[in-house]
Amino acid sequence: MLYGHSSVIRLDGQVGLITGGGRGIGEAVARELVGAGMRVAVTGRTESQVRSVADAVGGLALIGDVSQQRDVEAWVAETEQQLGPIDLLVNNAAIVGAAEPFWIHPPSEWWRVFEVNVLGTFLCCHAVAGGMVERRQGRIVNVTSGASYIPQLPAVGSDTSYPPSKAAVNRFTERLAVELAEHGVCAFAVAPGIVRTEMTGSLSGAIPWTPLEAPARLIRGLAEGNADSLSGRYLHAEHDADLDALAARADEIREQDLNAVRLRR
Repeated sequence: MLYGHSSVIRLDGQVGLITGGGRGIGEAVARELVGAGMRVAVTGRTESQVRSVADAVGGLALIGDVSQQRDVEAWVAETEQQLGPIDLLVNNAAIVGAAEPFWIHPPSEWWRVFEVNVLGTFLCCHAVAGGMVERRQGRIVNVTSGASYIPQLPAVGSDTSYPPSKAAVNRFTERLAVELAEHGVCAFAVAPGIVRTEMTGSLSGAIPWTPLEAPARLIRGLAEGNADSLSGRYLHAEHDADLDALAARADEIREQDLNAVRLRR
């Protein structure tokens, strides 16, 4: 199966900021976007990993903690100074919680997942939104997960923090898209599927693995702009790989409220 959509649009002159870009999905996204001509900055806490990816793609390495406002604001300022105004923000940084029963861990460990996955996403959006609104252009991709709505997902196990954190990201993205719509800025929630990364390295058994290139190509497709009519929607790297076909159904998707996590009665 080919992942991504059929059109080939160059992203020359555009600037992207990718959190959690030192490995796995973030690294794949950085490589895909640079291959399309975009200049990118990659962030993360592990300096050696971030610098390795940045050096490999000719990008900007930014070290810090996505849950710290001062770090996030410094990343945005340096990206804009070194590369130019940010056209695409990819909120990929995330952590999982402990697999053991939550009651045997300090509450701070459980809450730390929300600090990274939810607060980190918000801080990055907050830091770039003003500039995007002023320029009346920009796209935000918040990486989420099927764990946000699937009741029992083997890949998550007994983790009680990661699934609700990603549910919060889904809903935040919907509200973000509504707030930004009149200003020409789009926001998307992208589920990458279960990709073999350091985060999923402990998983075993019959896992329906998603190829690493799938989320990267979907995000590139969103950066190209032909699917802006899907702003606010939940997109899966495999199930929604054909963005052109999906965008052609945008009116139907809005009218029937598809590609959204909803309570049905």
